[in-house]
Amino acid sequence: MLMNKRKLHYYHKRLHIISPWYFLVAAVISLSISVYALRQNNFKMIELRQAVTVADEQNGDVETALTNLRDYVYAHMNTNLSSGQNAIKPPIQLKGRYERLATAQQDQIKAANQAVQSQGEAICTAQFPAAGYNSPRVSCIQAYVAANAKQTASEVPAELYKFDFVSPKWSADLAGISLLFSAGFFVLFILRFITERYMIAKTK
Repeated sequence: MLMNKRKLHYYHKRLHIISPWYFLVAAVISLSISVYALRQNNFKMIELRQAVTVADEQNGDVETALTNLRDYVYAHMNTNLSSGQNAIKPPIQLKGRYERLATAQQDQIKAANQAVQSQGEAICTAQFPAAGYNSPRVSCIQAYVAANAKQTASEVPAELYKFDFVSPKWSADLAGISLLFSAGFFVLFILRFITERYMIAKTK
């Protein structure tokens, strides 16, 4: 028993060089770095999201801006696009792109209907060759247009102007790695603290 106590005292003396509080301080420092990095991740996401908004408003390179935002969000923690209960869903809705797509559809419908009108006039003129817009020809044109013209535009597909990217629970960046170090140092602190109490109790 005496020999065991001597060994424990020897090990305790050697182990005493490494204070458990060193691990706690390291854990706090690592956690502080992680919090800072998480904030920086969020700030960078906001910057990239604003770049998407500007590109959309100015009809710029929206695809590149979206790709940059998507790649960053997928690779970093704390970069979720929406926040709060009243946030829009999905968080990226390109108003400029939607309006341009809707306008393009309306222009296509207008051009198509003008073509239908011209086709109707040509067909009905051949059927009713009398001079001027006589009643049978007018009725024929109206019937042809009513049967062939496109009245309303289809809804613009949401996937063309609505986007949502979800950040990972953990990422291998400064925020994620420093968070792992913080957890590891805290576990070492607990183990070292328990070992310290055990050594003291056994060497009394």
